[in-house]
Amino acid sequence: MEIPKSHPRYHSLMTREKLVEGVKEGLAVLEGLIAHGRGEAFDYILGEKSHDFALEAERAAVALMKLAKHPVISVNGNAASLVAKELVELSKALNAPLEVNIFHYSKERVEKIAKKLEELGGTVYYRGDAVLEGISHARRIVDSRGILKADVVLVPLEDGDRCEILKRHGKKVIAIDLNPLSRTARMADVTIVNNITRAIPEMIEFAKEITEEEAEEILRKYDNKTVLKRAIEAIRDHLTKMAEDVMNA
Repeated sequence: MEIPKSHPRYHSLMTREKLVEGVKEGLAVLEGLIAHGRGEAFDYILGEKSHDFALEAERAAVALMKLAKHPVISVNGNAASLVAKELVELSKALNAPLEVNIFHYSKERVEKIAKKLEELGGTVYYRGDAVLEGISHARRIVDSRGILKADVVLVPLEDGDRCEILKRHGKKVIAIDLNPLSRTARMADVTIVNNITRAIPEMIEFAKEITEEEAEEILRKYDNKTVLKRAIEAIRDHLTKMAEDVMNA
């Protein structure tokens, strides 16, 4: 579909088109479109921009991964459809391999996602030769070189139960979640309340700037609960302003 750049919802519509294309390519599933719609609703009431609390969390996420021994970036179908190129770039910048991990599992879909990432130059784990104990669904299938041994896992577009199990296994979890009220957002060590299409490019830039010494200082000052509180307050303030605009129109 040809969408003019002058359209007021250009970015949102282009994102939807990428996801639809991802479904057609076999990367994403229809259920993923529903999940995206829920996130987009939160993005709308956050003003569709990167807030200061999101940038702070992104810096903390990069810092945590820079100091990690075995950082891994988990990739599902939606993430691969939206920011595959950027995920590969972030992976290289942080020396953190990519691992395909999906809820609606099929070997064919795993291989398609992996192939797309590899064609872009990514180091991708998708052997599926290990199990993350404590999860009953397909996200338990992991790679022994990746998530199983990782000390820090970046899980964009995450589901809450895996976040809980990753924490139980002693791993630090970084979540990208537009819903600051979700179980994932509240359980993660670092929660980036931002759209993945903005968050990953911003993290790439932070990865170029932050040194290991700076990373330690960033993490000393970081408080995830405060970040979540600020995100919820931003939603409140944006809705209040919209209500006032309606009354003053």
